Amino acid sequence: MKNRFNKLSHTRWECKYHLVWIPKYRRKYLYGAKKRVIVSSIKKWAVIKGVEILEGYAMKDHVHLCVSIPPKLSVSAVVGILKGKSASEVMSYGGSPNRMSRGRQFWARGYCVSTVGLEEQIIRNYIKNQEAEDKQQDQLKFSSF
Repeated sequence: MKNRFNKLSHTRWECKYHLVWIPKYRRKYLYGAKKRVIVSSIKKWAVIKGVEILEGYAMKDHVHLCVSIPPKLSVSAVVGILKGKSASEVMSYGGSPNRMSRGRQFWARGYCVSTVGLEEQIIRNYIKNQEAEDKQQDQLKFSSF
C-alpha cells in the first residue's frame, strides 16, 4: 500500500486543495491554442514549485484543479504563481496585442479554495465529469419550461 503522507526533512504531510479561478469578467477565453498554453504553463510552474496536480480541467470560463501543496508554500502564493505565469504566457502568445491583453489582466481577482480531506475521490470525479454534469443540468433547466 502506498504511503498516504509525503515527507519533508522534519514533516509528514498531506495537504490537498480544490482550487477554482476564472478569467476577467468570466469571458470564455479558455479554448484552442490559449487553453493549451494555459494548461502547459500551469503544469510547468506546478512542477517547478513542487506542487502535484492530482486532477485538473480548464472549462471555457474557469479552471478547476485538485492539487497537493507542500506545507512550506502557502496556497495564495501557489495560486498567484499559477495565475500570474499562465496569464503572462497566454498574453505573450501569438502576434499582435489585442483588446484582451489591454491592461495585462487575464484572470479575475481572487479564487476559490477548499480543503479536500477524505472526499478526494469525489472531488476528482467532479472535476473530471464537470462538463457533462453542466450539460445535463442545462438540459434539465431547459426541459422544465
